[in-house]
Amino acid sequence: MSYEERIRKERPGMSKSFAKLADFLLDSYVEASFMTASELAHELNLDAATVVRFSQHLGYGGYPKLQKEIRQRVKGDLLIRPQLAKDSNSVPGIVDMTMQELIRALEQLRMSLNTDSLARLVEQIGQSRRIVILAEAPAQPAAYNLVYFLEQGGFSVYIARPGVTDLARTIHTATPQDLLLAVDVTGQSPYIASTLQEAQMRGIPTAAIVGAASIPSARAASVVLEAQAHPSHGVGIVAIESIVYALVQTLRWRFADRFAGAEQAIAELSTLIQLPIE
Repeated sequence: MSYEERIRKERPGMSKSFAKLADFLLDSYVEASFMTASELAHELNLDAATVVRFSQHLGYGGYPKLQKEIRQRVKGDLLIRPQLAKDSNSVPGIVDMTMQELIRALEQLRMSLNTDSLARLVEQIGQSRRIVILAEAPAQPAAYNLVYFLEQGGFSVYIARPGVTDLARTIHTATPQDLLLAVDVTGQSPYIASTLQEAQMRGIPTAAIVGAASIPSARAASVVLEAQAHPSHGVGIVAIESIVYALVQTLRWRFADRFAGAEQAIAELSTLIQLPIE
């Protein structure tokens, strides 16, 4: 059983100090591989004896034995796996080619993403009474991530249902103070573009985050953030998620006070909710 398997098995019943160590070794094992027990304890504001007891709790004679196994993991990452990846007809080879494909796509996106359009969308979001997201199926994860982050800033946002009647209701209830924002990877959803077009005709602001500039919803939106077209929908999904992340980070910078205030309010409400009812 590897050190990771041992940690995951024991993690549910660990004390707070042991859990802190466990999470650090799982998440930051490369850094941990170069630390002595004292250095690791100092990093986590624990004492060295806790590190030793933790190692023994996992079944090791002491921290050096645990550290040796962690270093073997790092050696595999840095030296062994790259050699295995040279065989394209292998699992490491397929994984390496996939990651290289994503790196190339993200580098293209970094160079081509229109930051003027992104700035316009940031300002539009800041001015909107409500943001309504229209998302095709492959874009649903990115749409939910966007909702999550916008809510952290106190923005009023929701994802519209994809049915024709639901989209019609969305247009009917929207106003020029709202923003309809499409998140569209493939352009295969038949009604997103027409919904945006109808909204524009009614004076409702529209925007789109799309997997390619040629997607119909891009032609129907006032502000467009597009990834570079790619034959793989999987790469398109990753690109859309990256655009959403860049958008959110810019929103956090532009409306820092708003995000900080909302997070503080949420923290205070969370405390109140946990109080017993009198």
